[in-house]
Amino acid sequence: MAAVERQPRTSTTGISLAPLVAVVVTSSIGVRIFALTSDLANAAAPGPALLAWLIVGFGILMLSLSLNHLVLKKPELEGIFAYADAGFGHFSGFISGWGYWLSAWLGNVAFATVLMSAIGYFVPAFKGGQNMASIIGASIASWLLTYIVNRGIESATFLNAIVTVCKLIPLFAFIVFAIVMFNGKVFTAEFWGNLTTNLSSDTKNVSIWNQMRDCMMALMWVFVGIEGAAMLSSRAKRKTDAGKATLIGLISLIIIYLLASMLPYGYLSRTELTRLPEPAMVYIFSDMVGSWGGAFISIGLIISVLGSWLSWTMLPVETTRLMAKQKLLPAIFGKENKYGSPTFSLVLTASLVQLFLFSLLFTDRAYNFAYSLCTAAIIICYIFVALYQIKLSWQERTVRGNWKQLLFGVFALLFQCIGIYMAGLQYVLLCLIAYIPGLFFFAQARRERGATHWLTRNEWLVTALLAAGAVLGIFLLVTGRIAA
Repeated sequence: MAAVERQPRTSTTGISLAPLVAVVVTSSIGVRIFALTSDLANAAAPGPALLAWLIVGFGILMLSLSLNHLVLKKPELEGIFAYADAGFGHFSGFISGWGYWLSAWLGNVAFATVLMSAIGYFVPAFKGGQNMASIIGASIASWLLTYIVNRGIESATFLNAIVTVCKLIPLFAFIVFAIVMFNGKVFTAEFWGNLTTNLSSDTKNVSIWNQMRDCMMALMWVFVGIEGAAMLSSRAKRKTDAGKATLIGLISLIIIYLLASMLPYGYLSRTELTRLPEPAMVYIFSDMVGSWGGAFISIGLIISVLGSWLSWTMLPVETTRLMAKQKLLPAIFGKENKYGSPTFSLVLTASLVQLFLFSLLFTDRAYNFAYSLCTAAIIICYIFVALYQIKLSWQERTVRGNWKQLLFGVFALLFQCIGIYMAGLQYVLLCLIAYIPGLFFFAQARRERGATHWLTRNEWLVTALLAAGAVLGIFLLVTGRIAA
């Protein structure tokens, strides 16, 4: 007998398809696209960069197809961590959800730094993004965005859709001018990277594989946020919209990223691109059209950062709200105000961002450190998505078409494992430090449900392994093996 599948939820209220696509696009298009060209030029010639794009695009497509399948197949599951919960138990669900929450608010520290640096293009007092004026400005922006989301997540997604349109205008302008001014001879002059260039001080990679590898390290992180629609699927008008939004958003992102990052190879030589200040797009467009171009792109950068910051203010608190709803965190994390927003989670997350902002006064690496932790933490969530896709597809392998879904999951898992290798296992170890207080909250949630024990025997074993990894991470940090 064929199994009867649950029908996707449809409601007259909630988030429609267009705002969900906007969440995907805005969550992913943040600050990296404005510096992506110089990042790639430092890593590779045009040929290896295109090959890296092919690999990363395929890997992210496999992840997106897996997310789309899971949203449609399991519409009752809410939040990206719910797949780990359903497939491997509550403890796995907590590990996935806590990692996603960590990744989301740590990324906000990076947004704060870049936002103030972009404003510094117009107001010198904010130049550099890590002085007292910048921290005060970033703190005001952080709490203002917290206030907006606290007034209702559905209304915040509508504002986010407007911001998405505004941030794409300067990017499209840059792409159009880059197409018009593209020179094929410049693009193909050092297509694979010749020996002289490879041995120069500007570009140290000799083999095509090394060039591709370093490109992939830059490219993988610009797609963080592709799961935004899946995270808000519980608030969607139709569950099917969340899956559609993920795929539409991915296609849009690949086109924008590919054009914005590769076209400049046909305007300036690779050596010239590597010598540009950050963010490179500002200075490329200024060279193309004059000084007004730098100001135009800087304004777009400011809008882009604010849009991404708004998205990443919504996503972490939506995670903790759903985790509390599913009894993975204490009930206070999910307590909603009259606008349907979890105020406690919002204030807690904003407070942690504030603490990291103050750390900018004491180290010039807070941005890089927070960003490395952010990317390492989110890969853990993506791995659970791939594992559940594999498990579900294997269980239903007799259903027509499920072997294809199984392959999607296997390729997504392999891609994320490569991502952990490239991100650096040492940052995964540091993420484990932040899991220790989270385990206390998980145990408290279990006690709220009336359980007589905090953790099961197997969970204690996993906790011991997490603690050992955290200790190792602290040791590497103290001994200087990891620079904070």
